[in-house]
Amino acid sequence: QVQVVESGGGLVQAGGSLRLSCTASGLTARDYHMAWFRQAPGKAREGVACISWSGGSTTYANSVKGRFTISRDNAKNTLYLQMNSLRPEDTAMYYCAVQYDYCSRSPNYWGQGTQVTVSS
Repeated sequence: QVQVVESGGGLVQAGGSLRLSCTASGLTARDYHMAWFRQAPGKAREGVACISWSGGSTTYANSVKGRFTISRDNAKNTLYLQMNSLRPEDTAMYYCAVQYDYCSRSPNYWGQGTQVTVSS
């Protein structure tokens, strides 16, 4: 059974940093790519960043380029999102996703989400 669990969300002031983590169990690391999505109240879910199974390829939304860094540790089956220079518009529920197709808009598995709130 596949389980995807995020952690690390919280409340931070604008300009601050947070690191999100996501652990995927029930999978073999080299079989899947991973991604972070987010959804703000009243808005559609959007892709934030993707990473290939090896970590060799990454893709970012324009809105987070230069501020967010996606990485993974396959030995721990864990995905990370380092978020720096946070802005109030980054406030959203952040979701970890497992996907067999790189940067797919329809991932195969989702986590429950972790809330990130950035105060101005």
